[in-house]
Amino acid sequence: MVGSALFALGSAPGFGQLAGADVVNLCYFVGAWFFTGAGFIQLVRSASPAELESSGSAVRAEWLSAATQSVGTILFNISTTSALFAHTVAGERHLVWSPDAGGSVAFLISGAVAFAAYSRSTGHGLDFRDRAWWSVLVNWVGCVAFGVSAVGAFVNKDGVTADAIAANAGTFVGALCFFVASAIVLPETRHR
Repeated sequence: MVGSALFALGSAPGFGQLAGADVVNLCYFVGAWFFTGAGFIQLVRSASPAELESSGSAVRAEWLSAATQSVGTILFNISTTSALFAHTVAGERHLVWSPDAGGSVAFLISGAVAFAAYSRSTGHGLDFRDRAWWSVLVNWVGCVAFGVSAVGAFVNKDGVTADAIAANAGTFVGALCFFVASAIVLPETRHR
């Protein structure tokens, strides 16, 4: 939730003009490390190697979703670090980080596989009464929003961003979705 909050802050409307590109990039850089930490914890909790070998497809799907998400977070770590230290003309034209294609594709795959993991673990694909189902759905919307952001953030040879508004709005919406998806299951975790 901390990483999501920092990404939402960094992409909040007007924050970039108020705080400047360096502060925004710092929000993304620190937030990405929280995303990676959470992704690693999720990966470790999803299954041990022995469980993967002896378990059913639900555990393998949960592990695959967590593993793919972890790859995406690492790709975001690389790109947020690059944005933080970009001191070239081309880098400065694209002043503020936006979700890159590699990390966004990994998140999209992870989100899609999470639906399969949920379906296999519960025996049904849709349950409006289940917090976990809502978390998976809201997370998927966040993954799609990050994908939209990556498309909008494409920088052509001339250094022009394809759609800066879509890039920023997609990051903001995606970050809010990831925050909400985590918050939805938080009360459930407290009771365990």
